[in-house]
Amino acid sequence: MEMIDNTIRIMASRHSAFYSPLLSTIAAGFLREEGFESTYEVLAPGSDAQMLIRDGKIDIVQSAVSSSWARIEKNEGNLAVHFAQINQRDGFFLTGRSPEKSFDWKMLEGASLLADHGTQPLAMLKYAAHQKGVDWKKIKVIDAGSVEEIDAAFRDGLGDYVHQQGPAPQQLEREGIGHIVASVGEAMPPVAFSSLMASGEFLQTGGGMAFIRAYTRGRQWVNQAAAEEVAKTEIEYFPQIDLEVLATTISRYQALRCWGGEITISRELYEQALDVFLYSGLISRRHPYENVVVHQ
Repeated sequence: MEMIDNTIRIMASRHSAFYSPLLSTIAAGFLREEGFESTYEVLAPGSDAQMLIRDGKIDIVQSAVSSSWARIEKNEGNLAVHFAQINQRDGFFLTGRSPEKSFDWKMLEGASLLADHGTQPLAMLKYAAHQKGVDWKKIKVIDAGSVEEIDAAFRDGLGDYVHQQGPAPQQLEREGIGHIVASVGEAMPPVAFSSLMASGEFLQTGGGMAFIRAYTRGRQWVNQAAAEEVAKTEIEYFPQIDLEVLATTISRYQALRCWGGEITISRELYEQALDVFLYSGLISRRHPYENVVVHQ
């Protein structure tokens, strides 16, 4: 499947500064330098990324290795493969109503928490809480719906704490509505969190190989460039967010080493992700690395 009109069709399952390596591959011009244009869109509710790839409607999707496991357990075949890592740490934060410099995760017990109920974010949050000795059953966990609905609910006064990806919590902090008290990524080991997936056939095309070269440069750049420079490059993707807030978010992700390591999804981080999902009871067995990940 060679590219049509030299345009690579890219889709994000979520839109966040957490995925800056992918955004900057486009926004900083690395893909264009390889001779390719691109489209970027966010997966619509109810849409199926695997099906879109299978039907040839999308070339590359920001996803996670964990997204393939439920399908494997249903004996679904012809799955897209995960070929590059985006993040090696969870990128969610806990934000409270007031500054808590001495925040302890045990403080969640008895408190109300607006938690993102996406499969992987919730699994990681439960695992982080477990790592910190928290009894999950003692937290008043609230499901407010979508990312936008969670943010609106916290702004309207619901919940003692809220669980969000950047830059949403940094924007709350900027507006004086909330105060970031903890990083989920800091509370647990590095893990194969988010990745890029495509069909094996696409990865062998000129477009696939050009994308990998461009993405390698883009991910390296967001690790090394000043956060302010990265923010200016991708601010067009965040029209509701202040530039300073976006820069603060990127700086925090750089410090967390979310984008550290090579683009290859390591076996060690893959196995850690399996540990998280087995703990939450979301999968029944360990799925072989070779069944999900390919090296480029």
